[in-house]
Amino acid sequence: MEIITKKRMMLFTGTIHPALGHEIADCLGIPVSESEIRRFASSEIYFRAEESVRGADCFIVQSHYEPVNEAIMEQLIMIDAMKRASAKRITAVIPYYGYSRQDHKALSREPISAKLVADMLTIAGADRIVSVLQRHGIRVVVANTRKLRSITEAKAKTDRLDARTLARLLASGLLEEVWTPNERTRALRRLTNRRERLVRARTRAKNEAHGVLARNLCERPPVTDAFGKAGRRWLARLELPTDERLTLDGCLRQVDFLDAEVAALDAEIAKQALAWPEVLRLMSVPGVNVQTAATFMAAIGDIGRFSSPRKLVSYLGLDPRVRQSGSGPARHGHISKAGASEARHMLGEVAWKVMLTPGPLRAFFERIRARRGPQVAATATARKLVVLFWHLLTREEDYAFARPAMTRNKVRRLELLAGAPPQKGRKGIAGNKSKALYESERELSRQAEAAYRRLVSDWRASGPPRAGAGGTPGRASSGPSKGKAARQTP
Repeated sequence: MEIITKKRMMLFTGTIHPALGHEIADCLGIPVSESEIRRFASSEIYFRAEESVRGADCFIVQSHYEPVNEAIMEQLIMIDAMKRASAKRITAVIPYYGYSRQDHKALSREPISAKLVADMLTIAGADRIVSVLQRHGIRVVVANTRKLRSITEAKAKTDRLDARTLARLLASGLLEEVWTPNERTRALRRLTNRRERLVRARTRAKNEAHGVLARNLCERPPVTDAFGKAGRRWLARLELPTDERLTLDGCLRQVDFLDAEVAALDAEIAKQALAWPEVLRLMSVPGVNVQTAATFMAAIGDIGRFSSPRKLVSYLGLDPRVRQSGSGPARHGHISKAGASEARHMLGEVAWKVMLTPGPLRAFFERIRARRGPQVAATATARKLVVLFWHLLTREEDYAFARPAMTRNKVRRLELLAGAPPQKGRKGIAGNKSKALYESERELSRQAEAAYRRLVSDWRASGPPRAGAGGTPGRASSGPSKGKAARQTP
């Protein structure tokens, strides 16, 4: 039996382009590990590593070139073999990513095949190759695949031709480089992304439990939380068929397991948030909790990368699409959704929460809702939050209309979640939960909201008069009415 005494780096290469794997190994100064890859008579793929990979960092080099499907399947089989052989970390190195052109939906009922391949390779953790190469003094440039049409639409596609094209673009300064986050930001991204997936899985389990109740015509739960202590007792008293009872009990066990997993992630996220001043600064905005602030910082990394709030809005995909040609006017559509979907989702949730708290943000939400409806108002408020976050982080200032007692309560909950000892009975340690102080801060927020409404009304009164439907108060829109006859003019 071989005993692993230290961490090793092992590199394996597939059958599509083995010469590329040997060149990478020569640059890193390590040999290509021996393996056996062959095809059965039925074209099925067989793989076996010739040496132990237990506790090793395994890198699997495979370019998704013709035949693409066989190349992807071969790499998946190699990854599975490394996982079952107890490799410490598995990294997929993909010079040419298969199905990369199918990264979005152009028409309805179309798949996003690039996302499907990424889901199958999630276990590989492809971002690890960047840090390993940089550790050996090799400069790593990550390019934006959406702006490499000369490669994705080329008639002749080989690894050698694609590498030559990339080298020429890089040498001429025409290769747009994508920012790569540091290890701290990548770790926070992994934590927030995993938490989102666990919350989605927990929601699916709860929905399945509600489906059991709906199928058996059960009455509405007499408690607010059907999965709390009182709700569990009510669910246990229900008379259900055997199969439905098994389904309900299984869903409850899934919810309990996922609650424990989410709690463990929340504790780790709280530890990192307490050591990240930018996260605490964003939490000074009413309605922004640690999950929203951590997800936002994990998505953008360094705020210094954005010279203006408009660039940050565009990076997160909250800017409208624009179509313009010739001398015609520009046509704006829905938001581009080009950035991190996790950050947009969190910002959208905060937009609905701020309407419950008095302040300028609620006045802004209601002003947009009166003209364009609640959905557009939520998106506009999410964009307003991004602009606000940019100013707070750039100026290194807390929110001007923050509620200090509420902010201290947020920070104290973070400390307790991170494992700080409780200090019950000590006055002021959790923000002084005085009702009088709470009401005084709430009154200041109402005054700030009223000041914003006066500012908007004064701005409208001092501006030039608007003619037509756009000048009508209420829900009138400056755009043409849909489904109605146009106004006739003589």
